[in-house]
Amino acid sequence: MPYIFTVSELTQGLKDLLESNFPFVWVKGQISNYSKATSGHIYFTLKDEQACLQVVWFKGSQVGRDREGRKLSELLGDGQEIIVAGKINVYPQRGVYQLIAEFVQEVGLGSLFLAFEALKQKLEKEGLFALENKKTIPFNPYKVGVITAPNSAALQDFLKIARDYGLSKEIVVYPTSVQGKESVEQLVRAIELANLKEEVEVLVLIRGGGSLEDLWSFNTEEVARAIFSSKLPVITGIGHEVDFTIADFVADKRASTPSHVPQLLWPLKENLVRQVDELQMDLEQGFFAFLKQKEESFLHLKQKLFYLSPREKINSLINKFNYLKQELLYSWQEFILKKENILSSKQSILFDKLNDFKLDEKEYRLSLIRQELLNWIEFFLQNKNYKLGLLANNLEQSSPLKPLEKGYVLISKKRNNKLVKRVKELKSQEEVELRFYDGKKDAKII
Repeated sequence: MPYIFTVSELTQGLKDLLESNFPFVWVKGQISNYSKATSGHIYFTLKDEQACLQVVWFKGSQVGRDREGRKLSELLGDGQEIIVAGKINVYPQRGVYQLIAEFVQEVGLGSLFLAFEALKQKLEKEGLFALENKKTIPFNPYKVGVITAPNSAALQDFLKIARDYGLSKEIVVYPTSVQGKESVEQLVRAIELANLKEEVEVLVLIRGGGSLEDLWSFNTEEVARAIFSSKLPVITGIGHEVDFTIADFVADKRASTPSHVPQLLWPLKENLVRQVDELQMDLEQGFFAFLKQKEESFLHLKQKLFYLSPREKINSLINKFNYLKQELLYSWQEFILKKENILSSKQSILFDKLNDFKLDEKEYRLSLIRQELLNWIEFFLQNKNYKLGLLANNLEQSSPLKPLEKGYVLISKKRNNKLVKRVKELKSQEEVELRFYDGKKDAKII
């Protein structure tokens, strides 16, 4: 007895069969029953003389353009002949199959161009052209890998221009074909080999100019995905300035021609030399300014250290003592002179008033006055001597060398005369100077 399918089983089987055998197809036909939904999706029937096919073109895929660059989704209509690329899809609920359009183009633009646009749209939707996926090209790289034909004019142009750019550098050539069926596999293998060896910092894909067919190896999905998967940053220099390939869109940087690539990799040698000269001049000026600043700082610290040194303090106290001593002597002389003048004046008055007394009585009174004056002068001198003694004692007690009389020692480093305050300031085998009350001695720390 034959196996009896359910409607769902049969429909699912047909769905699996069609979608697996026709994963991506190109279909040419004429539009009929065209309609555009409010959602922006486009529905139409693609037909020829003998058959028809339901097509749905979703809004997110509507990027095709006509010969003049206008959006094709806005120009479609019944009777128009087009080429549609997409995937076969079975809709089980209605029991029909339809074509999900990925790319739509007018008839007559050429199969290579249509394939180029279709792959470009596909890879762009996947994010292979996105700026956030671009890797940074290293500045002035030392080792550069070049993927190209080994005897090509493009390689010779690249090497010739590269001589004028950068300083020391090394160029590794990964030889491949750049045209024909075998070139696709070789280009992919060269990219993978360079990433595996990790001997260069950046990869360069270069090829001279040519027709769309000549450059087609760089418009293949295999090469595009190899570039996108590369851990090394990739620069392309393919064809002429007006030539754009899929590889250019995927690469991290595009050069307009093979000769333009060295300008993106290295700065001009003469510019580098000039920059080095300018940096050297800035470094010298900065160094001399630094030395001058440190010299001024050193002189300032040296002056501060001079005023803070014990010797300078002692000299300052001695000078102060000598000044006070001179002031005291001057005051004493001025005092004596003043008292002598007073005594002389009083003697004169006394003699005038005692003219009527006896000579003996005058002499007696005069001797009493003289004795009283002498006693007062002696008391004054003793008081001044006592104060002078106190000043001298205070000066002596404040001397930094006073503790040395009790057995203390001042330790200073021989190399800079710096006083040592803590044990951790001393190092083994360091020479020091020991200052005692009655002299100095050199010593070494063990």
